[in-house]
Amino acid sequence: MDGIKNSARRGSVPLLRRARRAHFGLVERNPYFDGVLHEKGDVWKDMHEDEITGKAYDSRLMRRLLGYAYPYRYHIAGAVVLTILISALGPLRPFLVKIAVDKYIMRGDGKGLLGIAGLLLLTLFFEAAIQYFMGYFTQWIGQKTIFDIRMQVYRKLLRLSLSFFDRNPVGRLVTRVTGDVEVLADMFSSGVVTVFADVFIILWIVVFMFAIDAGLALVTFATFPLLVYATFLFRRKVRESYRDIRLQVARLNSFTQERVSGIATMQLFTREVEDLRIHEGINRAHTDANVKSVYYHAVFFPVVDFLSALSIALIVWYAGSHILAGVMTVGTLISFIQYAEMFFRPVRDLAEKYNIMQTAMASSERIFKLLDDPTVIPDPPGDGAPLDLTAGVEFRNVSFSYNGVDHVVKHVSFVIPAGKTVAVVGATGAGKTTLVNLLGRQYDVDEGAILVGGKDVRDIPARVLRRVVGVVHQDVFLFSGDITSNITLGDETIGMERVREAARMAGADRFIERLPGRYGAEVKERGVTLSVGEKQLLAFARAIAYDPDILVLDEATSSVDTESERLIQEAVLRLFERRTSIVIAHRLSTIRSADHILVMHKGRIREEGTHQELLERGGIYTRLYQLQYKEQDEWSHRLGEGGAAAD
Repeated sequence: MDGIKNSARRGSVPLLRRARRAHFGLVERNPYFDGVLHEKGDVWKDMHEDEITGKAYDSRLMRRLLGYAYPYRYHIAGAVVLTILISALGPLRPFLVKIAVDKYIMRGDGKGLLGIAGLLLLTLFFEAAIQYFMGYFTQWIGQKTIFDIRMQVYRKLLRLSLSFFDRNPVGRLVTRVTGDVEVLADMFSSGVVTVFADVFIILWIVVFMFAIDAGLALVTFATFPLLVYATFLFRRKVRESYRDIRLQVARLNSFTQERVSGIATMQLFTREVEDLRIHEGINRAHTDANVKSVYYHAVFFPVVDFLSALSIALIVWYAGSHILAGVMTVGTLISFIQYAEMFFRPVRDLAEKYNIMQTAMASSERIFKLLDDPTVIPDPPGDGAPLDLTAGVEFRNVSFSYNGVDHVVKHVSFVIPAGKTVAVVGATGAGKTTLVNLLGRQYDVDEGAILVGGKDVRDIPARVLRRVVGVVHQDVFLFSGDITSNITLGDETIGMERVREAARMAGADRFIERLPGRYGAEVKERGVTLSVGEKQLLAFARAIAYDPDILVLDEATSSVDTESERLIQEAVLRLFERRTSIVIAHRLSTIRSADHILVMHKGRIREEGTHQELLERGGIYTRLYQLQYKEQDEWSHRLGEGGAAAD
């Protein structure tokens, strides 16, 4: 629901209404409950579905995939050579069996039989040895290639703008980095090279069979047209089935990730039963898609076995009559039976390889769609010249919209002189946090420019800009690790002494010292073992440790108690003495000492001045101030009445 709400906040009110209708069961449900809530427009589908629309084999995609294998081309060439060798050794064995039967067994030549048996044993030994090296090479190539692809995908994710993540569920992106990339590993390790082995085995079998007896070879291949037709049907059905499986996997991942992330909300509103029912539908759709795939495999492989048995029956009938007529040897019959069994095995393997290939095509299509996504904040070339931070910060006629239509910031202009503190206030949705995101270039402005140190932020490398600008958000994210790593974020230049000082200035040292292990205390995923206030104190310590020249506080004290807020404000005042600062706050008591206050309303700056000037003006700021303190007085009065009643 968070993603839906974000979209609605950015101008899509109908989408929020539809989401609410879906949430409270006011939309039509699929009679088979395929895991989505259906309405005209398919809200859930638009957000969570990821159709596979590509071809079963796409030469363009394959060329691009093989480009990742190019650095390992010599290893691939060696694997192909080994493949050709091993594909010849397999069909050689039935030929040696024919010689053993016709030349030595039928003539009672024990010494010759011993020699041919030794040759067979040697063939098996070489086949096993080559098989080992080929398997090692192919798996090594697959793992190395996948390592490179996964690194490129993750590197791309780190460079994407926040607008990309606004429209892509986390579950879907996790599927890209894990499931889809792993599918490509199967292609590189079990598809690209080993498919040569199957093809060459078939070719060698055909060569040996025609070399021994062309007529019997034609009889053996009498069932081949039926095999081709069965393979064609299997290939088409499996491809359709796989499309459905991948779709259901994406839905299942997205739904599970979202619900696990919001488990506290689900439990508070007792939505467990309803969510379990929705999950059951998605899970059943996923199971049904897999069962359908299993059904096609269960039909196809027995058909192949039947055709193989039918070929053997034809061989026995044709060769048997010729043996009785004295024009064919028993060794020929035995070798052809072995060839028939060997022939159908690689055909089955090729069907599996096709399945792997078309799976890889679908996965690569999605991966390349991610890699080619243009939603990247472009970095200027070079390392960037040093910034003249005495020039302060300037917003020059800035406008911005999240959806390209509805502007949440409209022609905003203001200047923050170096070392001064500017506060931004306004009702929810006025565009305050958007200004912070634009300053740090999580998004780029649609119109106008933002200048830091006299330079447009679009001309400053992101790593330089974000080192200069430190932000403390209201919604704090902590990583798995310990207290120290969550303050330094892995920056080895930040020493332990600096960590302790930052924690002390933020007022976080009091609760840290009470933790087992103190600064080495374990922090679990998203900081679930810490209170909201403690997490916010850590975020403040993190910003202080990085010692930014420009400090932005986005509702940074909204979740701390009064005593912690007092300590933070004392630290903030010390920090503000030598920094350019922006404070975004709903709690107006926190920004009285700001040098300048901007009042935003519906994306525009409506008022500006000092705290006293704005109160004397009697405008929006005055109304916000009076409303806030009136609410506080009412709550205090109600609490007082409640306490009196209790007494």
